[in-house]
Amino acid sequence: MKRRLVAGLFLIALLLAAVVNAPSWLQYAYAWWGRAHVEGLPQAAAPGSGERVLVLAPHPDDEVLCCGGLLRRAQQAGAEVYIVWMTSGDGFEMDELVLDHGRRPRPEGLRALGERRMQEARAAAAQLGVPQQNLFFLGYPDRGLRHLFLENFYVPYRSPYTRLDAVAYPGTLNPGTPYTGEALERDLAAVFARVDPTRVYLPSPRDAHPDHQATSYFAQRVAGRSGRIGRLRYWIVHGGLEWPLPKGYHPGLALEPAPRGRGLAWRRFPLTAAEVQTKHAATLAHKSQLDVLSRFMLAFVRTNELFSPTPFPEPGRYPVP
Repeated sequence: MKRRLVAGLFLIALLLAAVVNAPSWLQYAYAWWGRAHVEGLPQAAAPGSGERVLVLAPHPDDEVLCCGGLLRRAQQAGAEVYIVWMTSGDGFEMDELVLDHGRRPRPEGLRALGERRMQEARAAAAQLGVPQQNLFFLGYPDRGLRHLFLENFYVPYRSPYTRLDAVAYPGTLNPGTPYTGEALERDLAAVFARVDPTRVYLPSPRDAHPDHQATSYFAQRVAGRSGRIGRLRYWIVHGGLEWPLPKGYHPGLALEPAPRGRGLAWRRFPLTAAEVQTKHAATLAHKSQLDVLSRFMLAFVRTNELFSPTPFPEPGRYPVP
């Protein structure tokens, strides 16, 4: 009985490994599945000349994973492209643990990681052709944005990772600004006023990461107050267990809608081979992340990207997972 149980668990493990990692024979099944679930979606319109495109990234690397191909297309079409990072990614303890060769993460090490990730974001933007003067770093606390939205809108939040309670990094929009939701919302509104975007690409509130959810809510409030709510387009990066499948670099496969995005009005944005290649290069610019998350990150380098004009499914049409 015990041998049968062990053998059964071993077979299940092998099956799960095959599904996640997709050996060559299984990729044909993924290609068929992806075509069936993506090609029937309406096509998203590409930004054109004279437009002003703004991407809101909770952390450095989100801008490439969600929208790298679209940003390259927009830039080449003559649109003005801007990126704003809400945090500098300075709360990722596992990343610091790997980069520091197993030493316990320290506040000073995580602060150094934040500065490094800002430099990587600049390098990735250069790969996409986005001018450096069009980049905005707000510098608020990684893994703390939901606290700023809910509990620390007026009272400063202190990061348990960096021990900071105010924006501290060189090159940020307003160094010294306290970690409050009020300050973040004011900075974001200033970016909106400066750019006056015709399109804004931001996380869906259905994204599983708390920073992504808070970014969405902050941005919706700022856009609503300035009459720009109809200009918002939503994306998902943290979309559910093991999504996107298969893991790793499979540039010939389609990116299908995330489980957490079920019921959203998805639009597909097909990428050219050159755009896929550029997105791959921009992804590789986030070097500090690749040692920990390379198979996850490279899984977004696909033949398309996905955007929804709505933040939530139509009421009553789909159950909330």
